[in-house]
Amino acid sequence: METIFTERHQLRNSKTELSGGELVEPFERPSRAEYIIDRVRAVNLGPISAPDDFGMDPILAIHDKGFIDFLQVAWTDWKAEGFAGEAMPTVWPARRMSTHIPTHIEGRLGYYALACETSISEGTWEAAYAAAQVALTGAQRLNDGAKSVFSLCRPPGHHAAIDMYGGYCFINNAAVAAQHLLDTGATRVAILDVDFHHGNGTQDIFDARDDVLFVSLHGDPMDAFPHFLGHADETGSGAGAGFTVNYPMPPNTDFATWRAALAKALAQIADYAPDALIISLGVDTFETDPISFFKLTSDDFTTYGADIASLNLPTLFVMEGGYDIAEIGVNTVNVLQGFESAS
Repeated sequence: METIFTERHQLRNSKTELSGGELVEPFERPSRAEYIIDRVRAVNLGPISAPDDFGMDPILAIHDKGFIDFLQVAWTDWKAEGFAGEAMPTVWPARRMSTHIPTHIEGRLGYYALACETSISEGTWEAAYAAAQVALTGAQRLNDGAKSVFSLCRPPGHHAAIDMYGGYCFINNAAVAAQHLLDTGATRVAILDVDFHHGNGTQDIFDARDDVLFVSLHGDPMDAFPHFLGHADETGSGAGAGFTVNYPMPPNTDFATWRAALAKALAQIADYAPDALIISLGVDTFETDPISFFKLTSDDFTTYGADIASLNLPTLFVMEGGYDIAEIGVNTVNVLQGFESAS
């Protein structure tokens, strides 16, 4: 399996995250990608290639232009105000408040943020843009005939909505890749999100569409971030009614329970009969992940990689979360090897 990867992910190297009422070192940090690529090399998974540059059009096919314009200048505008720390929102257009977009950077941060843990720092935009190109290159490889590809994206993307960032995500890499496939010949694409946290951004983007089936297995939002999306009764709207499927699960969910939900998800994807499958691959379902509460072991990742392969679809793996950094490489590559062994 080919891996698409760029060292430009290192440009995103924030020093602060708001967690538990403290400013801490971010859980989402450059070493995550380095552990994964080191494991890819160690097991000789396949060739490692730099991404091609598809430009801005595929990003703007998914995201609001005003939002993307904001991401490009947020750090510069923040620094121009003389603020000493990294850019973090402090105010939001909460319920019953105006939704005019402020001119001041403090207001714009709040308008475009869905959470405040994720700081914007120097290089954030450049790394996010590069991650989108990594995903787009993987999608194009499927167009070129590859049966499976791993886009090692960092920063991740599945929390990024049409016009909001948060949860360490700025551009929705999986959504951008899905749209590229649709724009280049596919009629239907399925996105299976196996990250512990619900892909609220992906759901937001495709909620009213029937050309993308979005299925997510995740921690119950009553107990887990992002809290305000991901319930089982959310099934899409308008033309997209029935094309969003959520499997929220409670604290301490074990692999048997999780795998049973995966089996249902795979059956629904098979019934949809997509031209391609995108996996939002988060390995924060691991039993010792510091910000999650599922109980999967390293061997379980190999097992479910093989389960996904049973669909026999052109498959693009897009990297999302996983925060037990010492084990992230093994767990991620176990999924890919399990998939390959069963393909």
